[in-house]
Amino acid sequence: QVQLVESGGGLVQAGGSLRLSCAASGRTFSGYTMAWFRQAPGKERKFVAAINWSGGSSDSVEGRFTISRDNAKNTVYLQMNSLKPEDTAVYYCAAGMWGTAVAQYAYWGQGTQVTVSS
Repeated sequence: QVQLVESGGGLVQAGGSLRLSCAASGRTFSGYTMAWFRQAPGKERKFVAAINWSGGSSDSVEGRFTISRDNAKNTVYLQMNSLKPEDTAVYYCAAGMWGTAVAQYAYWGQGTQVTVSS
């Protein structure tokens, strides 16, 4: 089992920045691909970014977001810059296999709300 706890969400104006953190505990953190997904009200959960154990990453947000991880601290981060109102969503941290699909991740955090005002 892997337990994931997100933090760092909040309310920010358009154009601003936030950094989300996800602290992991339980089984070996470094063995998992870590990812961020987001879910807006009434919409399906969508892939944001992923990073594998060695630091290789992929993202879907036009280069505005950067994922990173610190294996020594069992923590993954999502730096979000130039935020837009359409980035408003609950952001979830996940651990699993490399990929962009929800089904590829076995472990999930409880989510953290990000709200971007115009």
